[in-house]
Amino acid sequence: MEHGATLATDNPAIASFGDIASFGKQVADTQIAEGFVAPLTDLGLIEATGEEAAGFLHNQLTNDVEHLGPGTARLAGYCSPKGRLMATFLTWKQGESIFLQLPHHLQPAIQRRLQMFILRSKVKLADASDRFVALGLGGAKAGAALRGHFPNLPGAPFLAASSEAGTLIRLADAGGQPRYQWIAPVETAQAAWPALCAALTPAGTSTWRLTEIRAGMPVITQGTQEQFVPQMINFELVGGVNFKKGCYPGQEIVARSQYLGKLKRRMQLATIASESEDVPVGGELFSSEDPGQPCGMVVNAERNASGETECLVEIKLAALDAGTIHLGAPDGPALRFGELPYPLTDPA
Repeated sequence: MEHGATLATDNPAIASFGDIASFGKQVADTQIAEGFVAPLTDLGLIEATGEEAAGFLHNQLTNDVEHLGPGTARLAGYCSPKGRLMATFLTWKQGESIFLQLPHHLQPAIQRRLQMFILRSKVKLADASDRFVALGLGGAKAGAALRGHFPNLPGAPFLAASSEAGTLIRLADAGGQPRYQWIAPVETAQAAWPALCAALTPAGTSTWRLTEIRAGMPVITQGTQEQFVPQMINFELVGGVNFKKGCYPGQEIVARSQYLGKLKRRMQLATIASESEDVPVGGELFSSEDPGQPCGMVVNAERNASGETECLVEIKLAALDAGTIHLGAPDGPALRFGELPYPLTDPA
């Protein structure tokens, strides 16, 4: 395909998009703001069907699935019995199916674990990754590029629209510009790809992940599984936890963390200078004022077009009050902190 990009994914549905690895260079911020499109090669998809699917997932995840309507999408987490996140999902309903989107490398193990608890429930879980392609679109021109497929665009984050072209979900804005995920049947995405690339800057998956970071939206990956209670990565602030729903694995610990009062750890937005080495997800952070023990961890990280690495980091709030924060060791690369696009609030 002329807009194709040696394939950097094990997701078979993406294979038709050509050499996506050649999109590896991060596009400029001006192009991100104007409009970009990226095949999301790192995501997998679980489809849940059956008359008890909503109730089953409602009892497993941190958010309300029983009342998930066809015009909305939600974030949700899957916790261990100790209340630590094993996965984060984007969830939505299309027809009689409920979809759970998560990093592709986590999907097999998470799907097997969910399957263990179905028992006699009337629920079926299937890997839908080879039937759909997820495209990430953002920037000022993204809406216009989508209107031929979705005349009525979702007007606010976490609203969704469906058509024969698939499902379109508006996600949290980044840099004041809207972002969308289009989950399309493979053939539909193939047909739309050339026109999207003509209207928008084609980009790699890393560009989408960079906008996720700028939007303050955490994603659990292999390096951070079972490291965080949801509040440690602001997951309740971005709509990923419902404290009024019933029980789910780890619910008592998550609730206790919410109602004990002032939280001592939160997620922050940070940048590490261009001369630094690659920033590992799960990498430890150290304070110059207390170098004997780590004070935080990298949640997500991506390089920008300037060569700097933008990060979401979980950190002790007290460590921000004095000294400097460094990656990997007390004398490692220093972090420069920025402002998240939403306020950090304590439990009511």
